[in-house]
Amino acid sequence: MGKGDKKSRRGKLRKGTFGKRRPHKQVKKAAAAKPAASAS
Repeated sequence: MGKGDKKSRRGKLRKGTFGKRRPHKQVKKAAAAKPAASAS
């Protein structure tokens, strides 16, 4: 297990791939826009 191992983190870093061992950075969801209160 090392740089050549596709299943290890080090191998994924070397290959530049992602997966279970090296997930992508989670993108924060934009704050949900609050619905405008209708003035009646």
